[in-house]
Amino acid sequence: MENMTPDKVREIQKIALDPVSLETPIGEEDDSHLGDFIEDKDAMSPDDYANNQLLKEEINMVLEGLTEREEKVLRLRFGLEDGRTRTLEEVGKEFNVTRERIRQIEAKALRKLKHPTRSKRLRDFVDKR
Repeated sequence: MENMTPDKVREIQKIALDPVSLETPIGEEDDSHLGDFIEDKDAMSPDDYANNQLLKEEINMVLEGLTEREEKVLRLRFGLEDGRTRTLEEVGKEFNVTRERIRQIEAKALRKLKHPTRSKRLRDFVDKR
């Protein structure tokens, strides 16, 4: 570093300021791009993605044992469809009933899910992780 001339420092600074496209070809075949080598911190790893898919399948199988109404209430309350949880009030409006009625339906559905035959499926999945 001490042997660098001011011109060399300016050249390095200029290079550092020039934007570089993520589509810049890398390698001799031009079949890879710079963006291919930058990790997406928000992306799920293949293992996590596979586990997530398996968990969704297990949840769907467990929820099939509920009435259609109970299943929909739980899906809305816990955001199982779109990741957005709903309040008792919001779910109540969807079904045209009070939030207290939704609370009762939710409680009954959760009691059913806690039954050993149903809860074992999800417990086994969680224990494997």
